[in-house]
Amino acid sequence: MRLADFISANLEPILQEWEAFARGINSAGKMDSLALRDHADEILLATVADMRLSQSSDERSARSRGHLGESDTTPLNGASEQHAIGRLGSGFDLLELVSEYRALRASVLRLWHASGPRPNDSDVDDVTRFNESIDQSLAKAVASYTKRVDQSRDLFLAILSHDLRNPLNSIAMSAMLLPHLVPPTNKAIDVASQISTNAGVMARMISDLLDYTRTRLGAGMPVSPTLTDLSMLGRELFSEFETAHPSRQIRFSAENGVRGNWDKDRLRQAISNLLGNAIQHSPEDALVELKVFGKMSDAIVTVSNGGPPIPPGELAKIFDPLVRGSSAEYPKTNRPGSIGLGLYIARAIAESHGGSLNVTSTVEEGTSFTMRLPRDFIVESGQAVLDEQHIQSM
Repeated sequence: MRLADFISANLEPILQEWEAFARGINSAGKMDSLALRDHADEILLATVADMRLSQSSDERSARSRGHLGESDTTPLNGASEQHAIGRLGSGFDLLELVSEYRALRASVLRLWHASGPRPNDSDVDDVTRFNESIDQSLAKAVASYTKRVDQSRDLFLAILSHDLRNPLNSIAMSAMLLPHLVPPTNKAIDVASQISTNAGVMARMISDLLDYTRTRLGAGMPVSPTLTDLSMLGRELFSEFETAHPSRQIRFSAENGVRGNWDKDRLRQAISNLLGNAIQHSPEDALVELKVFGKMSDAIVTVSNGGPPIPPGELAKIFDPLVRGSSAEYPKTNRPGSIGLGLYIARAIAESHGGSLNVTSTVEEGTSFTMRLPRDFIVESGQAVLDEQHIQSM
């Protein structure tokens, strides 16, 4: 009997072994038989249907390397994703989910072998197709599981950062009032100043988390574009950073009157993040340079710094959220309020204006971030971070 036919004819014995294995997993707890078999029959039937599909030699070769894309009508769609979400809800971790597929594969092949099938020229091809189908089902399950975990984490961060703002505002207000409620001694003033400073640091962290969750939850980066002089904004930021870092060599150059329809506060945030990153991740004697210039339809902002280039392995993920570079040659204390979101947010701001943010890093030229902004791009303001429709769809 061909393998696909054997699976169809022996669903119940296979499901019994699946259930017995799942019952031995700690997270299964007191789950009943129906819950333990959750989507297992659908996964097996989808595997059988997939094995029976005809394949060209090119498709077979591409699929063996995992390069073949699947359409919405592919038999494997659906069951594995729903099974993964169900297992997550039942408390299974990712390794336990993967172990179910490993056990399923072993059970099917063992039971088929024990049935004593007559040798067939298609046996090797059948086993290959079966393994490919199980591998694809597993890949879909893992992707669905991790996506839901990411969504849950992002929603948690959104709620947490949103709810932290009120108590933080109370702390900041109390710090402002403290010198007026007690005798104005130097100690009281110092304590109030320290509380205010730390509250400001926490406020920046919360603001970054809110921006992060807006983009991750599909609400988009909120922007309010108005006519903005980018040259003037660049000069203001240059003055601020030059004052804040008197020991660093910072250079600024700009064309006059580089204007466009942008959100000034958001661009201030993005360029400030880029300048802070350049200062943080370069040696003390390295030049940091900010340039602003315009083209016919775009404005260009570049922030460059000298020093060793970013390692290729880090360059590929430098815009990933909550990731910090190693800064191995020049380790420094992270900037107050930095939680590894600066570059991610800077790129999100550029993209919210219809633009882009890219990076190059070489031994000869150092590291340079280039932000390109269309002058007249019309954007819509971002939605609220926790819009009801999006929460219900998660």
